[in-house]
Amino acid sequence: MLKPLLFICLVLLSVNTYTAKPVHHKPATKSTISKDTADSWALLPFIKLDKANPILGPGKGVFTDPIRKAKVAWEEKDVFNPAIVTRNGKVYMLYRAQDKAGTSRIGLATSTDAVHFVRSPHPVFYPDNDAQKPQEWEGGCEDPRVVRDDKGFYYMTYTAYDGKLARLFIATSVDLLHWRKCGNVFSKAYHGKYLNKWAKSGSIVSKYVDGQAVAVKINGKYWMYWGDTQIFIATSTDLINWTPVEMKKGEHPPVPLRDAALTVSDLKVVLPTRTGKFDSDLVESGPPAMITDKGILLIYNSKNLATGGDKSLPAGTYAAAQALFDRNDPTKILHRMDHYFIKPEKPYEITGQVGQVCFLEGLTQFKGAWYIYYGTADSKIAVAKH
Repeated sequence: MLKPLLFICLVLLSVNTYTAKPVHHKPATKSTISKDTADSWALLPFIKLDKANPILGPGKGVFTDPIRKAKVAWEEKDVFNPAIVTRNGKVYMLYRAQDKAGTSRIGLATSTDAVHFVRSPHPVFYPDNDAQKPQEWEGGCEDPRVVRDDKGFYYMTYTAYDGKLARLFIATSVDLLHWRKCGNVFSKAYHGKYLNKWAKSGSIVSKYVDGQAVAVKINGKYWMYWGDTQIFIATSTDLINWTPVEMKKGEHPPVPLRDAALTVSDLKVVLPTRTGKFDSDLVESGPPAMITDKGILLIYNSKNLATGGDKSLPAGTYAAAQALFDRNDPTKILHRMDHYFIKPEKPYEITGQVGQVCFLEGLTQFKGAWYIYYGTADSKIAVAKH
């Protein structure tokens, strides 16, 4: 691991509730979304930049791995599922990269136009001989999402994968290059109840300021959507330690909670799967959720069931949609798209490590336009523009 900055994970000062600027929408088109009411509250349409896509593929970078103690071509197999930060007039992409052994690390690439990226030769975040090694090796560090606080510190949620169990971890930085690992986001919740349960995909509720996702408190707490079977929610006072929201006495989940490895029977589901639709198999948080004048906009990923799903899509298809939650009660859903707005269509989205996948994780506003970045077939990275 690169030498961490000499700072500790800070306990944040409270951020006051604010009035968000409205997101200006363009009308939806038949090529991007079916006719429903989403164009009144969702961020639509997004058009894939086909002339440039895919914008990033496997690379030739080599570094000396501290665990293997050997030179490793750390991104030669696949690159996908990036986080995005706009900073100092550039777009920074923190992307998941795999070597041929399947170990994931996080690389960094920068762009001056949001489309063409220059990558750093070495990963900026990876498994090391540190306290997190038992949870990160040798599956690696996966699927980052990054937000900033009002003091300029960055917080990256990521999946620590030991090859058997995925755990939701967090790290901090001031420059996106040097990171301080802070461990499992649920380590202090309920006496460690969720410490060794399957957990992924942390989307922290934020306002977007000059393209950056800035975490904001609602009712005195930060909020995070998370999960990759159903979507759950958690709260925090410091952006480091998170507490999952559980159901109240007498409350029942809207759908059966089927993941025995997670044992999630107590968790409150805020966005469930839907029978007969593109999101019938699973739902999973996308980029950091965005507060707008309409509510909290969550872009989410989904998987289609072979039986009981959307018959117009192949089984296992990952497509993306949007949902809107109450800005004063992030657990309360107000609207949800009836149809996906991005699905696999291009050869690089259909064929790869995992076929039929568009997986959205990075969102930014750059020079007046919105850009959303996504992994394609778990193999490459593409972008769409609003």
